Amino acid sequence: MSKGRMIVCDGGNGAGKSTVLAAIEQHLRRQGRDPVMTREPGGTPIGEKVRGILLSPDTPEMLGITELLLFAAARAQHVREKIRPALEAGKVVVSDRFDSATISFQHYAQGLPLELVTQINAFATEGFKPDLTIVLDLDPALGLERVGTRGGPLDRIELQELDFLKRAREGYLAQANADPEGFVVIDAAQPLEQVIEAAIAEVDRVLSS
Repeated sequence: MSKGRMIVCDGGNGAGKSTVLAAIEQHLRRQGRDPVMTREPGGTPIGEKVRGILLSPDTPEMLGITELLLFAAARAQHVREKIRPALEAGKVVVSDRFDSATISFQHYAQGLPLELVTQINAFATEGFKPDLTIVLDLDPALGLERVGTRGGPLDRIELQELDFLKRAREGYLAQANADPEGFVVIDAAQPLEQVIEAAIAEVDRVLSS
């Protein structure tokens, strides 16, 4: 049985993740693969319920530690119920966000201790790491502008102050700098076609290795 692979697409809001993920799925299906497309928080019935709590704009009083533990709870269920079984079956798993988001948002942006965030992450995932995390990098100010033009209500994360989002961006770049084999950063300010082309090239590289 072929080894399954997990690829994550992450980055700031407004960077084009949804469009890039859809293009990756289409590309993989054209190759004859049957990718498992998923997201965080979410991916399972339990995770989706936790997602509703985490992203609701009706809970601005949520503490950083509460947020961290809820993300971890959803991720633990996600890994055991959906991700590991798919990988064991030789599938390609493609996720909209994963553990890098928690490091960026809960440590860099929220200010929770890195050791604590890392330990809880590792406990939730049983030490599991994706094969590649693609970071779509974009100036948060431009990201907010894009989010504002798409219409519809904003979630609790999208309602955060610009400085918060800037710190989260620094977190993604720091992680990518520390682990160049596990991360790749793509400039999401360039034309969308180029972003998609670069992302698909990275996916193909990982799946061919």
